[in-house]
Amino acid sequence: MKLFDVYPLFDINPVSANGCYITDENGVDYLDLYGGHAVISIGHSHPHYVAKLANQLRHIGFYSNSVQNPMQEELAQKLGDLSGYSDYSLFLCNSGAEANENALKLASFHTGKGRIIAFENAFHGRTSAAVAITDNPKIISPLNDTVVRTILPLNDAAQLESALKKGDVAAVIIEGIQGVGGCIVPDPKFLQSASQLCKKYGAVLILDEIQSGYGRSGKFFAHQHADIKADIISVAKGMGNGFPIGGILIAPDLKPWSGMLGTTFGGNYLACAAGIAVLDVLKNEHLVENAFEVGGYLFERLSKIPQIKDVRGKGLMIGIEFDFPIAVLRKQLLFDQKIFTGVTGSHVIRILPPLTLTKVQCDHFVDALIKTLNNL
Repeated sequence: MKLFDVYPLFDINPVSANGCYITDENGVDYLDLYGGHAVISIGHSHPHYVAKLANQLRHIGFYSNSVQNPMQEELAQKLGDLSGYSDYSLFLCNSGAEANENALKLASFHTGKGRIIAFENAFHGRTSAAVAITDNPKIISPLNDTVVRTILPLNDAAQLESALKKGDVAAVIIEGIQGVGGCIVPDPKFLQSASQLCKKYGAVLILDEIQSGYGRSGKFFAHQHADIKADIISVAKGMGNGFPIGGILIAPDLKPWSGMLGTTFGGNYLACAAGIAVLDVLKNEHLVENAFEVGGYLFERLSKIPQIKDVRGKGLMIGIEFDFPIAVLRKQLLFDQKIFTGVTGSHVIRILPPLTLTKVQCDHFVDALIKTLNNL
């Protein structure tokens, strides 16, 4: 049997990783500024993380969620304390797509309605809320055409209110920072208006923090820059530092009943061990604060490079837009400068490194980027 060929792959075989670096089979080190789509939050092979998972394997191991699991309670407590949402409830699942699907299902149960409002250039996983990105519309399943969705321009409160006035909207879902869309930051005033409008018209406000959450923006959640609270917050990616885990944080007024939501592997012991370790390290090593400081430094340095059309994002979630296709630039950064980066469409490089990134590593990247641009 062969693999189903849907992912373009670089001819690099990693065999180990540590901190912000990946090492291939030839002993070559690469600076990882993408972290596997933002999943590496506390750095590769962090000793506390490795020890926590290894210790769990020596005891009950994996086991799923059909019995009491005190680790779920510990994870929920620590997540609530660190995020500022201690009065919310936590439902655990396995991925960002599953988190968003459960968020939408919960919103529909709560409101008795079925319409979803999402926004242009958004991406909510391969889910019913997904919006086709302009450069690659084929990534969205045609089955999503059967879902009642309204796609609106970002930052247009008047159009949002017009759609909500129809009275059939279950949920408004928006990313704290649009990740796949190229690190587009919603206007804080728009987020504040969206929060007020959802309350006014009885819709559930879902903040998709799957990529922008867990400290990446310089606050625990990116929407906290706008000083709002969401009804439901979806999380994944950095939540487990590479181990598959996801969840939704749920406001107190959304009430559960037995069998309302379900998951086979969600909240298993190993996932909880990974999630607890991540929260421990984020807190003890002040990585949210580091993302704010180092991200601001990187943003400032990038903003001074004349070949760059635009720099956007917050913290260590940065989109670098050029007025030319960046395929060659990205390959040269990888193969000549030994630096991994991400991409959105054909003109934007995305930076989503571990939150342990240092200013020295930022300087290395910026210097390599300038050198590569000058040699194009």
